Amino acid sequence: MKHLKLLLSCAVLATFFTSCYVEETKPIVEPTISLNQLLNSYDLWYVDINATQGYGETPFLQIAFSISFDNGLMYANNNLVGFGNQGNGFGVEIGDYNSYNMVLEVNHVVDGFDQFEVFQIDNNTIELYNSYNDTSYFLNGYQRSDFDYDVLFYDNIHYFLQEYDAWEKTYTSNYGLLKDFDNENYIQFLSGGNDDIFRSSQDTNINNVFWDYTGSYGVENVSGNMYLKTLTLDYDFFDNETFELSVINDSKIALLHEQSGTVYEFTGRGYIPYYRNSDTSNKEAKEVDEFKKRERKTKKVENERTPKLTV
Repeated sequence: MKHLKLLLSCAVLATFFTSCYVEETKPIVEPTISLNQLLNSYDLWYVDINATQGYGETPFLQIAFSISFDNGLMYANNNLVGFGNQGNGFGVEIGDYNSYNMVLEVNHVVDGFDQFEVFQIDNNTIELYNSYNDTSYFLNGYQRSDFDYDVLFYDNIHYFLQEYDAWEKTYTSNYGLLKDFDNENYIQFLSGGNDDIFRSSQDTNINNVFWDYTGSYGVENVSGNMYLKTLTLDYDFFDNETFELSVINDSKIALLHEQSGTVYEFTGRGYIPYYRNSDTSNKEAKEVDEFKKRERKTKKVENERTPKLTV
């Protein structure tokens, strides 16, 4: 019996030490080039917000869809509208950076100084670990020529809907059953803690819109079609309205009413740029910047990284 207990104890200890070793080990590719060369090897680094580990937030990464490095200067695409065109595809300049060994130092024009440990996870994935807030962001590298802009739009379409002050109805098909929704001329999708709130209006003048109704909305995936979504507007007084939502371009959407078969087109009015830069002349951009950020679809998890940098 003692011999059996001893064997069991050894087995337990062996399992314990093995599990500890697995938990603390992450796959890392040892870089064969300098950090600056690595950062410049891709045009766009897509910020995979859902892969983030840790409970903190780094503001300029939390707002960006992509960041780019260009020999000491940093750029970001913070909007879906204009993504691929603005700044020759790189977006707007947001600061400068310095790199040495596998350490990245960033001077953001608004947020100031940040320091990251950089880990190369695979050939086109890097991890930026911020020891100040114990949070890791994971970035996937792409060239502008092979980046799938359509997938980006549809995967983040609720942010796209929020990038205009209002959506004006500019087309209604001459087929389909009559619906109460036919009378709605403007829709607004709110941001900043109100990601599920919309407003609608039957007014006809964009310069003097009175929002007749405020309700909740939801955007859902369509099984088997990543380029199609369903949009549900919750109207208390005439039930929910559900549409197939598709993007025509970065200022126009199409809504196919599922019950009536009517097709509507809405055009974005009053583009809202999310700059997070030092341009204080654009007061609107500065105001919305206070609350606009990307929220992860996954639950926050504890970061496994052990800080090595001196805080």
